[in-house]
Amino acid sequence: MKPDIQCELIPRATTLHLIDALNAVRGKLSGALEQWELLDDTGRVPASPSYTALLQHVTGAQTLARDVVQLTADFARTTSRTNRAGSAVLAHLASAVTLSSQAVPHFAETAQTALSPPRPHSENDSYVRDNRMVVEHATARACLRRAAQALGHAVQELTDHLDFHRFFPTPSPHQSPAPPPKPGGRHR
Repeated sequence: MKPDIQCELIPRATTLHLIDALNAVRGKLSGALEQWELLDDTGRVPASPSYTALLQHVTGAQTLARDVVQLTADFARTTSRTNRAGSAVLAHLASAVTLSSQAVPHFAETAQTALSPPRPHSENDSYVRDNRMVVEHATARACLRRAAQALGHAVQELTDHLDFHRFFPTPSPHQSPAPPPKPGGRHR
């Protein structure tokens, strides 16, 4: 039974490398959440929000989504994706792909709304415009936050998987598995 269980293990080096890569992207997502603000210090939408800054949110979100997609695609090409832990990791990565990709159009909508001038018909029009921007920007940030959480769940799955490695020590480079026994009988 031991060989069957060992087949289920994602190689330790691969697991550690993937954890590092996921943590790096998760850190970028968290950093973006801290930096990409719409509201000013008073908690209001600025009178003239910076379209350029909001476009930076769009391009930054596209870059982050691309990084998540690339990590997921790389993992999906491995044979590790088929075992129990790999399938769970892939499910979390798929969620992160969806969520990070969904952030992009919400940031774009925020930028578009910022560029459109409020109609001078009433104060209510300006209020509706500002609320629309707040909702779109908050939705985009929530998508990034949830994508970071999905990556965190994948990291936790991999960390839990590492615990199984201690039951199956890998031979050192100087140790090699015992050669298979030779068939009995004499050779002539």
